[in-house]
Amino acid sequence: MKIAYLTGEYPRATDTFIQREVAGLRALGLTVETCSIRRTGAKHLVGPEQISEAAQTFYLLANIGLLSLMRDHVGWVLRRPASYFAALWLALRTAPPGLRGMVFQLIYFAEAAVLAARLKRRGITHLHNHIAKASCTVAMLASAIGGVPFSFTLHGPDIFFEPKHWRLDAKIARARFVACISHFCRAQAMVFSRQQDVEKLKIIHCGIDPARYENTTAITAQNILFVGRLAAVKGAPLLLNAMATVAKTHGQARLILIGDGPGRPALEALAKKLGIADRVTFQGYQSQAEVSAALGQSSVFVLPSFAEGVPVVLMEAMAAKRAVLATRIAGIPELIEHGKSGILLAPGDQAALTAALIELLNNPELCTKLGAAGHDKVMADFNITTEVKKLAALFQEAAK
Repeated sequence: MKIAYLTGEYPRATDTFIQREVAGLRALGLTVETCSIRRTGAKHLVGPEQISEAAQTFYLLANIGLLSLMRDHVGWVLRRPASYFAALWLALRTAPPGLRGMVFQLIYFAEAAVLAARLKRRGITHLHNHIAKASCTVAMLASAIGGVPFSFTLHGPDIFFEPKHWRLDAKIARARFVACISHFCRAQAMVFSRQQDVEKLKIIHCGIDPARYENTTAITAQNILFVGRLAAVKGAPLLLNAMATVAKTHGQARLILIGDGPGRPALEALAKKLGIADRVTFQGYQSQAEVSAALGQSSVFVLPSFAEGVPVVLMEAMAAKRAVLATRIAGIPELIEHGKSGILLAPGDQAALTAALIELLNNPELCTKLGAAGHDKVMADFNITTEVKKLAALFQEAAK
């Protein structure tokens, strides 16, 4: 099989789970070519994995010009006129309402014809998309134009905020299968699926590489770690407010934030306002190896998000035997059992977050217990090797 992977931007520092999935499929002997709508910014090329993947990824917008657009669109009209105009009609009838929605939909159609031509030239037999928004629209239309079957991995949470805008129903109906990252995700997809399409919705977890965490050791330093985009949805201001309280009684406690995003300037200003700027470190995007090293030097991992799928960084923290503190939302309870493999809180509950963080810092034995149970959970249910084999089986079944 020759599979093409498509996303909006690849590779990103925040999407290492896609990179691991691609590497796992290649290790099983499948040919996987990566495609991206846009070229990733240099700030995401933080490690050898990202640099290597960027060098061999086909960037759609970078390869589109007037001549290529004319060549590929005219080529499809001549070779497959019925499919071409059926795909154009599909684009028109699945466009979001309004002039702006229609304009973007026609842009996606233009991109789709170029992508479909690329897939044909490369002998691709299956197209798979991650993140079911704009890039998935391009994948659906490219499949309709060129006849290459497609599938996609459904994550959330943002796709579930605007499922009608992104026509999740049409994408599910036309896909060979949909890989849902959690039971919660699958249930949300069922809301927008026809009854005959429900069987397409399969559970394929994102996963971690166990070998990366085999030598993790216990640590006594009171380092609190957060890894994620610095955006409102991640709830980082709650964590800074909690740290301001912790700092009054725990002189050795430090907060490390790995990641970047539009909220960083406001968070840095908040740390100064709270008087904890000297206790908080903003490290920006880091490589997989650097994140692993940071986990090895932390005692507690905190993710106070308001909306998530099933965060891979939580899996990584659990694999590293670190006590994790997260919110009880979406698919996270499928990963963390409260009081056994981590601590779950109501989203937005500042007092509960602060109290739980203090409890963990005061109780290293509890941290060790939670970390050990969390490690066993991810090794059993979120191992990338196991999940990639399930995904490969779906590709092979789709080919039949």
